Amino acid sequence: MRHARIAMMAAGVVMAAGLTACSGGSGGTDAGGGAKDEEGLSPAQMAIGELEQASKSTEAKQSAKVEGDQTQGTPQGEISTKTEGSLDWSGGGTTAEMTVTQQGAGASALPTSGKAMPARYTEDAMYVNLGDQFASTAGKGKHWMKYDYDRLAKQGGPSGALVKDQMQNNNPARSVDLLLASGKVKKVGSETVKGKKTEHYSGTVEVAELARMQSKKLTEKELDQLADQLEQQGFKTEKVDVWIDGDHLLVKKQERAKGKNGDLDSTVYYSDYGTDVSVEAPPASDTVAFEDALPGRS
Repeated sequence: MRHARIAMMAAGVVMAAGLTACSGGSGGTDAGGGAKDEEGLSPAQMAIGELEQASKSTEAKQSAKVEGDQTQGTPQGEISTKTEGSLDWSGGGTTAEMTVTQQGAGASALPTSGKAMPARYTEDAMYVNLGDQFASTAGKGKHWMKYDYDRLAKQGGPSGALVKDQMQNNNPARSVDLLLASGKVKKVGSETVKGKKTEHYSGTVEVAELARMQSKKLTEKELDQLADQLEQQGFKTEKVDVWIDGDHLLVKKQERAKGKNGDLDSTVYYSDYGTDVSVEAPPASDTVAFEDALPGRS
């Protein structure tokens, strides 16, 4: 089960978000009003228009390199996760080739703590290489743990269905769409991110509404159950920040939220849009299904 927790955290990090403190512009324009420009557009209308363009431009690029960091509180302590690799959203589902490294108090007891784990995401499943120690024990001689998205959806209920949808349909443009869906966008100002001049936008989203914004496949009952789970974990709102460059492309995304077990702080950087990404499933001879590696399964 410890290995399963590693793989699921890796999935959430790669497909959901990333981290790093904002470089902090001063001032800002609240999307709720303000003076109009020469074309008669309010700051709110300008910010929304700029983000809509960024969503379209980012979506059209179909692939990018990704570099992210995340810290998350858990009952066992804080876990820090670093990810690096490439992401493609051009086909029928999102694919990715990543390296994931976890450490911190919450991960210190795990044999993979501090070690880079290769992770692959195909259109149908996620694979994480948990190393030799896993292979010699729970892995039954196999290094790669496989999470089939359909099985996750069936076994995990509403949260499993949401994981499947996000894994198969995630791309950087969704980050911009999420900010647009918040209903209130603030343009913070101009900032330089990794040598690129960008415009920084910020907003706050009700966590209970995140699933509704990000998935159209869950039923109302499933969405209500997810909202209850989030409330039990203490998550109420999430602050979303994005940085857009002069080509209308997402350069950086940050998400922050507070929960009962600790805070979530995640930042991802995107670069090299249009990069070639080729992902193949690991050999079946070196792969074990998540459910077959559970204790008590022969």
